[in-house]
Amino acid sequence: MTTRRLRGSAATSTDARPAEPIVEFAEATPYEQYVGVRQLQALLRTVTDHPAEPAFLVVTQVMELWFTLLRREWELAQRRLRTDDLDGAVAAIRRSVHHLRSLNASWGSLLWMTPAEFNGFREQLGEASGFQSYEYRHVEFLLGLKAESVVRPHRGLPAVHADLQRALADPSLEDDVLAFLARRGLPVPAEVLERDRAVQHEAHPGVTELWAGIYRDPRPGNELFALGEALTDVAEEFTTWRQRHVTAVRRSMGAKPGTGGSAGLAWLERSAARVVFPDLWEARTVL
Repeated sequence: MTTRRLRGSAATSTDARPAEPIVEFAEATPYEQYVGVRQLQALLRTVTDHPAEPAFLVVTQVMELWFTLLRREWELAQRRLRTDDLDGAVAAIRRSVHHLRSLNASWGSLLWMTPAEFNGFREQLGEASGFQSYEYRHVEFLLGLKAESVVRPHRGLPAVHADLQRALADPSLEDDVLAFLARRGLPVPAEVLERDRAVQHEAHPGVTELWAGIYRDPRPGNELFALGEALTDVAEEFTTWRQRHVTAVRRSMGAKPGTGGSAGLAWLERSAARVVFPDLWEARTVL
């Protein structure tokens, strides 16, 4: 009886036909409607015929999409923290670490570019510069790297300018983390909680010691330790992106002035020196 049942089951499995993909659609495929492939392809509008320019433009556009995704994840983490949903906040932060690693990998599609190749289309970019990326400014502001001067280039786009002004004055992800820790009863200094949000936060001895206390208890069940490590991963990966940016610029154009009027490499090096989540790094010194 057992043998018959097994044979019958095998026969049924053999007779079953594999599913065939749907190949007939009255309009565009659902994939095209969802992804918008033709719209994406239409955005590849180069200004020269130089063979190196398409890669430069595509990588730049892809990075803008990564910036947008990072912004969404960190704003979600802020909303979760404000409702004391630490698990939801850490999940968004950890996802963002993977996004940052993909963002960093984007540089690999440009590191082959020589100065001669970049010069083949650089002059035709006019005053266009990565310095003018407002999504990147949102990313910086969310990480606490704030400066009013970088909002000014966007006055010509009132909606964008207003959004950046709001982000400049609003709490950063770090601010929301510290407010969450204060609600959990940790001794976050009042002057840190009540400071001007539009000014970049520098390491504070009280906050540094707070994180050092958390790190003195690295047991698996210490959820605040896990939060600190997730934030440190973000800081590390974002720092790596800025360092790779410096390297890519140094390799393709040296120390020439930037297309947007900045000091180019020198400006990028100063920007890359700003520390994300400084208290988390200082805590490692005092441990």
